[in-house]
Amino acid sequence: MPVRSLLPGWLDSVAGPVLASTGVASTDALTGELLRHWGSSEVWRLSSGSGSVIVKRGSDTQAAEADTYEQLVRPLDLPAPELLHLERLEDAVVLVMADVGGVTLEQNPSPGGFLAAAELLVELRSKPVEGVTDFGPDRLLDLVDRIRSGLAGVVGPLADARAAAGLDRAAELATPALAELHRGVPLAVVHGDFVPKNLVTDGSRWTAVDWPAAYRAPHLGDLHTLLRDARTGGFATDPIVARYIDAAGTDSDLVRRQLVLGGVCFSLLALRWIVEEGLRTVPPSKDWIDGLLTELDDLTGELR
Repeated sequence: MPVRSLLPGWLDSVAGPVLASTGVASTDALTGELLRHWGSSEVWRLSSGSGSVIVKRGSDTQAAEADTYEQLVRPLDLPAPELLHLERLEDAVVLVMADVGGVTLEQNPSPGGFLAAAELLVELRSKPVEGVTDFGPDRLLDLVDRIRSGLAGVVGPLADARAAAGLDRAAELATPALAELHRGVPLAVVHGDFVPKNLVTDGSRWTAVDWPAAYRAPHLGDLHTLLRDARTGGFATDPIVARYIDAAGTDSDLVRRQLVLGGVCFSLLALRWIVEEGLRTVPPSKDWIDGLLTELDDLTGELR
């Protein structure tokens, strides 16, 4: 177990709330476990003999988690860790959150865990959302333009031409389909990174963590990413979709349309993040571009 000397200096900015939550008088009584250090986020579990909290520092796009908590998570009582304290620094935000469990679906994947995640997604999407969409047709077209611009000089000429053609097809086919979906389906919260590493259990209840990418839209991008990881892990996806449909009491044809468009939106958001932030903060993300472009082509093909 890491000792106090290994804790980063930025934790001093939230020392008071951490001590109040863990019931100790000094940070010397705390031990720290680094849970994640990736790109622009760093997550720690700080523990004492009487309790533990999760502390996260986020910069760049990860800093948006503070706004998500204030605008969506708290008002809608979403299935997320309770926010105990929020500190806005000059170049980042630091969140002190309740510790909701020590095991993720990534650490302990199972058919039952993926089915539980589908039920958790139904709970998340059951919260009534007001206001306007955060991912309408205009947003889709804007992402296509930004990706096309960002890819220039990153990939070779042939790959760039292929990417441009795929992005044009996505704009042509997904834009009207997304507009139609908005006309017939109410808005819901999209977590934006609903994947096994962000699904945590305490042994009885599942919770979604890591909310900076959340937004309002009618598609099922979260179910798409859950199925994507289940498939990669060798798990059957049909039972997961069936569990979602049964728990939500919704139509299977509608779910298929929501899934395809959710996948398109996920691919575009992921590509935009790579060209505008990932290449700088996570250099290996360049290797993800080809796979995401192929995935986008496949999904767009289902809209024909």
